[in-house]
Amino acid sequence: MFTGLIREVGTVLAREGGAGGVRLTIEAPETARTAAVGDSVAIDGVCLTVVAVDGDTFAFDAVPETLDRTALTTLDHGSRVNLEPALRAGDRLGGHYVQGHVDGVGTVRSVEPEGDGRRLWFELAPDLLRYVVVKGSVTIQGTSLTIAAVDASGLAVALVPHTLASTTLALLEREDRVNIEVDVLAKYVERLLPR
Repeated sequence: MFTGLIREVGTVLAREGGAGGVRLTIEAPETARTAAVGDSVAIDGVCLTVVAVDGDTFAFDAVPETLDRTALTTLDHGSRVNLEPALRAGDRLGGHYVQGHVDGVGTVRSVEPEGDGRRLWFELAPDLLRYVVVKGSVTIQGTSLTIAAVDASGLAVALVPHTLASTTLALLEREDRVNIEVDVLAKYVERLLPR
């Protein structure tokens, strides 16, 4: 379980493997310092298991199922990634309930300045778009965000300067692919409604 509050931005040092799976090695001193083999860490919103720790770096394996459903395939040496270790007993709950189970990949439609922040529009598949509402929650690249607007093919978020400074969202450009996790509560409500 995660909250969508990014704790550190790390750097991909290596991506090894291919279609059968990849190993990602990430440099992130703060997160690696407290990580142990077997721990869960969300990388750009994807819950992965630590398989090795070495000083300021740690490694994760991503299998074909994960690669097929996420934007992890766009990562390479030097890529910056949002990191959040899994919640521990007693941690503060901020953001919203995030599972680290990416529902799909969206595409950046536009990036526009808005006061001291930015407004970003994302294209989403219809099967994800049905779960979003204005002022509801969404997780993009592992970051818990409030939906500012919705149209027939996507959603917009308004990013404040703090979010831009402490996540990788400031690096996004038009047509970039991003990991999307819709609010799990919306999915449960849909499932429980009579058909």
